[in-house]
Amino acid sequence: MTDILTPVLTKNWGDKKSWTLPAYERTGGYNALRKALTMTPDGVTTAVKDSGLRGRGGAGFPTGMKWSFVPKDNPNPKYLVVNGDESEPGTCKDIPLMLASPHTLVEGVIISSYAIGVHTAFIYIRGEVLHVVRRVQQAVAEAREAGYLGTDILGSGFDLEIIVHAGAGAYICGEETALLDSLEGRRGQPRLRPPFPAVAGLYASPTVINNVESIASVPSIIDRGTEWFGSMGTEKSKGFTIYSLSGHVANPGQFEAPLGITLRQLLELAGGVREGHQLKFFTPGGSSTPILTEEHLDLPLDYEGMAGAGSMLGTKALQIFDETTSVVRTTLRWVEFYKHESCGKCTPCREGTWWLVQMLRDFEAGTAKQGDIEKMLDLCDNIGGRSFCALADGAVACVTSAVKYFRSEFEAGYRTPAWELLPYELSARFSVPATTGAYV
Repeated sequence: MTDILTPVLTKNWGDKKSWTLPAYERTGGYNALRKALTMTPDGVTTAVKDSGLRGRGGAGFPTGMKWSFVPKDNPNPKYLVVNGDESEPGTCKDIPLMLASPHTLVEGVIISSYAIGVHTAFIYIRGEVLHVVRRVQQAVAEAREAGYLGTDILGSGFDLEIIVHAGAGAYICGEETALLDSLEGRRGQPRLRPPFPAVAGLYASPTVINNVESIASVPSIIDRGTEWFGSMGTEKSKGFTIYSLSGHVANPGQFEAPLGITLRQLLELAGGVREGHQLKFFTPGGSSTPILTEEHLDLPLDYEGMAGAGSMLGTKALQIFDETTSVVRTTLRWVEFYKHESCGKCTPCREGTWWLVQMLRDFEAGTAKQGDIEKMLDLCDNIGGRSFCALADGAVACVTSAVKYFRSEFEAGYRTPAWELLPYELSARFSVPATTGAYV
């Protein structure tokens, strides 16, 4: 099974001091930059287009195509913004990548900036992970000292500065236009589009916003070629990616594999669901993607496979839940998160998530009334698709999919508390001595 793994972004994570410039250069680091600087900017963009690289932040939009949307005749400066906010529940890929191998990202930023015609790039990182912010800042300083950043990079005539920006820890700032507002010093709230960031983004100038993993994938494409990249994955979802497995799994962690691998294969790599239990449901891409069940174990984990099952690949955050888990409780906790993280700009999201929490609390307590399921689904219909960004859609998706696959558990909420139906201590991944009275 280990032959399925394709360590590219993660190949040096276990190396001694992998985050330092000398360690990165020993594995061929910055060779792709040297190669890119011998190409034309359009040639680099074409290579990324031809590779089939799609955005690894959730939407799956073709990366090279996104770059090509930037107008060449706009007199304003162009900007590249790397979204390292990574706040989606269950997602853990960009942060370990920046921690273990920040130069992979820095090299990707330099190559991407050269292709787009950018001379100032920003890496936006969630502020709570201060150790990661410092690690990336150190990598940027090392790259500048080595001549990979600054003026006349490697004698090419290309100039670039990278600014590492720490956010204040708002989930909404993972949404690209809210991130731009945050970068400009304002409260992070989604913008009405059009205009799109490619035309009027940061400081009303043309801006490309890409996820950390998307940009970090660029050096390997330039270094090894588009055919090599396209040899992995599926016809429409090419290349490798990092899957995060967490929850009721024997060995949780990050697994870098070709797009299109199945959850059954990933579970085998991770030692399976925890001993003595079986899979009940899972999220394919974080809590904002509709949940799936055991019947979907053999579906390809790519953009088309998940869309065909009525879900999304999202951030490839596979949260695994076994038969001891209450779907009602899990859904409530997710929606409580979205209610808390709503920026409040849109009435359907601001008010709707609050009401969803109230209704789900009734189902959890066993005090819901007949007809409340239909009322809750009607509420979801009035929330989804009616907001500036996808936060409200994510809150709705976890509710509607939970009812779709586990309606009986919600019906039980008319008479039985969820904690009686499925005692919560049973779903704790690790139990601790009973004398402490706690579970983790």
